[in-house]
Amino acid sequence: MDPEILSRLNNYIQKKGMRRTAQREVIVEAAFASDDHFTSEELWNKAKKIDPKTSRATVYRTISLMVECGLLKEIDLGRDERVYDPNFIDAPDHNHLICVDCSKVIEFQDENAATLIDCMTRRLGFRPSSKSMRIEACCDKLRSEGFCESLIEMRLGKKD
Repeated sequence: MDPEILSRLNNYIQKKGMRRTAQREVIVEAAFASDDHFTSEELWNKAKKIDPKTSRATVYRTISLMVECGLLKEIDLGRDERVYDPNFIDAPDHNHLICVDCSKVIEFQDENAATLIDCMTRRLGFRPSSKSMRIEACCDKLRSEGFCESLIEMRLGKKD
């Protein structure tokens, strides 16, 4: 994990008059251990692997703090649940392609998409303050091969 992430959160909570805690640090470590999106429950499970005493309530409060200070972004992947993305620090303009068959999420950045979004919003009289694109599509693998590892993993409830 990049030490700047923890420093940024600690500076933010200090400005809010809160204190730095070991449990928050465990939660931040779990959140940024990979680039994977996660729900609050998934983060709680990751954090409990680091420290079994991690509180669910502290996970929820820490997620809110990380969203407030711009370390995480809450995104809608169309699954009727809040999902958090730790990748907006390094790639603030990335987008998401979601397979409607297996729910696999692929992140992508495309300069043409960014230009198109800028042109559309300006033409309509707006200036973008943030951008996000979600595309739902069917992957070709299932249709062409009749088999998709991601679909099997999703149905079995497995997640890396």
